[in-house]
Amino acid sequence: METQFLHTFVAVVDHGSMAAAARVLNITPAAVAQQIRTLEREIGAPLIARAGRSVHVTEPGSRILDRTRELLRGVADLRTIATDETPAGELRLGAGTNALTGLVPDILARLVVLHPKLKVFIRPGYSPELYRAVESGDLDAAVVLEAPFPLPKTCGWELLREEDLVVLAPRKWAGRDPHELLRSEPLVRYDRTQWGGRVADQYLQRAGIEPQERFELNALNAIAVMVDRGLGVSLVPDWLRPWPEGLDVVCLPLPLPSEPRRIGVVWSRATVRHRLVTAFLREARAAVDAR
Repeated sequence: METQFLHTFVAVVDHGSMAAAARVLNITPAAVAQQIRTLEREIGAPLIARAGRSVHVTEPGSRILDRTRELLRGVADLRTIATDETPAGELRLGAGTNALTGLVPDILARLVVLHPKLKVFIRPGYSPELYRAVESGDLDAAVVLEAPFPLPKTCGWELLREEDLVVLAPRKWAGRDPHELLRSEPLVRYDRTQWGGRVADQYLQRAGIEPQERFELNALNAIAVMVDRGLGVSLVPDWLRPWPEGLDVVCLPLPLPSEPRRIGVVWSRATVRHRLVTAFLREARAAVDAR
């Protein structure tokens, strides 16, 4: 059985049509259809149901889809295991929303220059779910917030960056006292159900500040835009740029000490792609130092 045909099957399912899969795979739609038909004969069951230009996975296809993905990851691992010196293969990486725009691109820009054979699959998500994916072995590593609980021995952790809390305010209020702003102006609150938002909430409680809550969300770029539009002020970590363009806001330091938001890499010690993880960690340190 050709593993390329399995790649084609997964591509058709993921992209929803033969034509879209053909563009991704850089082959013709006729070649995609032929590979699917050949694979269906070898499997002995229909895998893809066609309806005009669109397709959907059949019940037999759905039953083998997850196993097919696992098999393809295993095939990719063979290159990693067999390569003696140059990291190659596929690194399965997770990253939070802000890390995807502020930190991960810098790391990958260094990584692909030094290791051109490396492929990287990236899953965006929130830190708690990415920790679970690393622990289960579904991901090799993830750029996440530091967990508020002890990690299992099967996982490693390395701190990359600390982000202090700041009051985010329209520039016209740059000269005002940060605590006075938090008390008197509407608060665009950083979501308290998330780890980073809890740190901000704890600071407000320690400072004895009862804010005038207006909004609550877990999207730092959106919070910055709302502050820029005059909807209030916010208490957030001073996260990495780039931020949305055209904002006229300021970051005011806090009068009292605050717990920083810590960002780092968690990785699985059990992964066969440990050399890929090591290469990623090395370039992550270098990217942070360059910042």
